[in-house]
Amino acid sequence: MARLPRNVTGARLIALLETLGYRVVRRKGSHVRLERPGPNAHAITVPDHAALRIGTLAAILQEVGAATQTSREELIARLGH
Repeated sequence: MARLPRNVTGARLIALLETLGYRVVRRKGSHVRLERPGPNAHAITVPDHAALRIGTLAAILQEVGAATQTSREELIARLGH
């Protein structure tokens, strides 16, 4: 199992989600709501913080991976670029 990168910013995670078809629909304070349209529509909220907590990052990647049929390892690899 691939190790989660440390010090991932909210902006970096949002940029990754946008490459997967998500789009920003609203922002409230430091939290950004993204939605992915289509038959497998999905919505998720990402904290736009300087460094995301590891548990938060893991939960978001797990949920996004399930919604997009993308493996955790692939998401982590894409996050590293």
